[in-house]
Amino acid sequence: MDAHALILDAIDSGTYRPGDRLVEIELAERFGMSRTPVREALQRLETQGVLRRDGRSLIVATLSHDQMAELYAVRTELEALAARLAAKHAAAEEGRVLARMVDEDAAFLGDARALARANRRFHRQIHLASHNRYLIQQLDMVHRSMALMATTSLAAPGRGEVALAEHRDIVEAIAAGDGDRAADALRSHLSSAFETRLREEARAF
Repeated sequence: MDAHALILDAIDSGTYRPGDRLVEIELAERFGMSRTPVREALQRLETQGVLRRDGRSLIVATLSHDQMAELYAVRTELEALAARLAAKHAAAEEGRVLARMVDEDAAFLGDARALARANRRFHRQIHLASHNRYLIQQLDMVHRSMALMATTSLAAPGRGEVALAEHRDIVEAIAAGDGDRAADALRSHLSSAFETRLREEARAF
């Protein structure tokens, strides 16, 4: 992995959280590479909006309420399309992999961070099952921005169990080749996740 991918992965995994300061020399030491590729990666991430400048420092960006709403609106429609295409194009083996992921992810209930990682893998598998490279590229960009949310909706009490049930509905629709049902199930899933975030945000105010 190059410096850009390594930094993104560290943000995505929660090693660096929104508001954290990223220092070029520390990142170079962490990743065992020279400062030049790290500097170039930081500049690229600033251009992409993943990082923002705070004085002379670069920090991991934080999404505003409006940005979060905008992101969910775009994500919902793109992911619904991915689910619809997956219902049409996914191989039987891909459907079985998705079903197995839902079963195995139940082991992470109670560990919000591990469940969030499993959730990202599940959604990524749906993207791949759409077999549309341009859609996958756009969803990669959207999910990169999702990493800028300080918390996961899966940390809310009871949300993990509900999310897995929603995942199962999506998988069943894809396996049945029902594109409309798969898209609707995906939209409902993300609407529920967004509503959970809004409740948690209001509770923390």
